[in-house]
Amino acid sequence: MELGVGKDIFAVCGKCGDTWHVIVALEGAKVTKVQCKFCSGYHRFKRSPNDPSPMPAPPKKAAAPRAAGAKKPGAKKVARRDPRENEPLIEPDMALPVRDYAMSETYRSGERIEHSKFGQGVVESFPSPGKMNVFFEDGRRTLAFARPAVASL
Repeated sequence: MELGVGKDIFAVCGKCGDTWHVIVALEGAKVTKVQCKFCSGYHRFKRSPNDPSPMPAPPKKAAAPRAAGAKKPGAKKVARRDPRENEPLIEPDMALPVRDYAMSETYRSGERIEHSKFGQGVVESFPSPGKMNVFFEDGRRTLAFARPAVASL
């Protein structure tokens, strides 16, 4: 089978799953880019598992030795969870009553609030003006506060 730009080739389309493609780019005798005939998507060449014309596999490069402690290329970083993630950063002020949450109200650290959707929480910090971090049982949330009430028409 002769390879050339514009020739048909079997390839797997990641977008639609079809296998009929047209060669768009070559590097020497290696197909690098194809276009799907079904969805017109462009992508790198990926051989179809049921390709009737097997092409020779490109020679594999020898892996370079990695330095000790070096990460694998493409390795995902695993986020380490803070052990305090499941508890509030500050102790709730039990001397104050639980207040219903409203965006128009102001709050202070340690105050307990009751949110209609998230339940009871503890105000922890104020990252920026008009925003506060609140610890709820299902996690931390950033809520708005001290916003002027909107006048209804």
